[in-house]
Amino acid sequence: MGAINQDIDYHKKALSSLKDPSLLIHDAFIGGQWVATDKKFDVYEPSTGMVLGQVADCDLPDFQKAIQSAYDAQIKFFASTTGTSRGALLRKWHDLIIANSDDIGTILCLENGKTLAEAKGEVIYAASFISWFAEEATRSYGVTIPSSVPHTTLMTIREPVGVCGIITPWNFPAAMITRKIGPALAAGCSVVIKPPSETPYTCLALTKLAVQAGLPAATIQVCPTKNRQAATEIATNPLVKKISFTGSTAVGKMLANLATGTLKKVSLELGGNAPFIVFDDADIDLAVEGAMFCKFRCSGQTCVCANRIYVQRGAAKAFVAKLVQRVSALKMGAGLNSDTTQGPLVNKSAVDKVREHVSDAVAKGAKIEVGGKAPDSPGFFFEPTVLSGATPDMIVSNDETFGPLAPVFEFDTEEDAIRLANNTEFGLAGYFYSRDVSRVMRVAQRMQVGMVGVNTGKISAAEAPFGGVKESGYGKEGSLYGLAEYQNIKSITIGNLDAGSQ
Repeated sequence: MGAINQDIDYHKKALSSLKDPSLLIHDAFIGGQWVATDKKFDVYEPSTGMVLGQVADCDLPDFQKAIQSAYDAQIKFFASTTGTSRGALLRKWHDLIIANSDDIGTILCLENGKTLAEAKGEVIYAASFISWFAEEATRSYGVTIPSSVPHTTLMTIREPVGVCGIITPWNFPAAMITRKIGPALAAGCSVVIKPPSETPYTCLALTKLAVQAGLPAATIQVCPTKNRQAATEIATNPLVKKISFTGSTAVGKMLANLATGTLKKVSLELGGNAPFIVFDDADIDLAVEGAMFCKFRCSGQTCVCANRIYVQRGAAKAFVAKLVQRVSALKMGAGLNSDTTQGPLVNKSAVDKVREHVSDAVAKGAKIEVGGKAPDSPGFFFEPTVLSGATPDMIVSNDETFGPLAPVFEFDTEEDAIRLANNTEFGLAGYFYSRDVSRVMRVAQRMQVGMVGVNTGKISAAEAPFGGVKESGYGKEGSLYGLAEYQNIKSITIGNLDAGSQ
């Protein structure tokens, strides 16, 4: 680790290698048409800090036009399709994503900064949601309920909620799109997407492939913007019936409050402060492997990232030594470089936040075991860092770092571990390692989170319910529960069935 040799024009060379250059799109997609706006904003390539391109900056009339177009399209879309036909369209989209995964992975890598291997892995992961909900589209079951009234049948059917406003983060610009609009389209909804301003290109490429697959163009509207006031139209326009948002808790609360004006359905996947617990009886090598994945993947910029690593005192020395050994072998660099294992952070503010957390921890007694600083080089890098001697009074204990910083706290008893893990307003994900079956069941049930990883750092899959509790939000994405988030249940009572009988 240290200074990074970086060709500041490397992104231009990478873009010239795209098999289909038309997938790099700079326009909005409104009313079934690609729209070039007068105003544009810069998108940066994080490993150099250079401008990657300029994208359409939509204003309030653009959002209003997109919402009206989506509203008109949604009625036709649901009326003219079945779950089976919508599933067939989604499968075609899935196949096109897979066929173009190299190009989409390159685009994602350039605008987000994660390694090419991670970027391509995310594209495959994103496609899995389309494949999953292609099948779930045909499983939108209603029920028949025995009526308490004679000669009466009571039944329920599921209908699309309507136009859905989709607001996604920059850290997973492909997967966060498909995990939301896959079920929306499967249910028969149309969507208006505000992609992240840091990483809009991936969403625009996916949209082109969706239209190419045969999805009615106006069922997907994409409005990139840096104008927050314009974007709030999604939360206040009465034609939008649902919001699905992934991002910070503060913004999620604001959107939920705005949505009350029209009583929209809302799904929120918000901040996290995930505990990662290693008990004395754990397989230490397995725990280190899990920590490497769920702490340093995407350079620590994931909402389910291990933010607080709690290690039982008897295992702490061995765990830290093995973790430091693995972290020391990581290599920072541009994501497209074949030997890079750690890409940059998304912007300068992200680097500053990690620096602040490290400085605060050291000032309060923590020890830097490896890393600990930003290298003297272009781009938004911070060295993968391990701290020992972390304590609850440090900022890193209470604030989500969102960077490659692994603070190690020590604890004595299982009760201590549970108390420390739950001592946060967040409740998205949590992890622990133990070979004691009884402890596995006890701790898994007592952790106040929506998702638990036991002896693994890998908890995300299309079939797994994704979502948190407490101030990490509400609603589930993916899984058999994901489709219901985009549907209303209608009750139908058919009475007097004996009328006219002889």
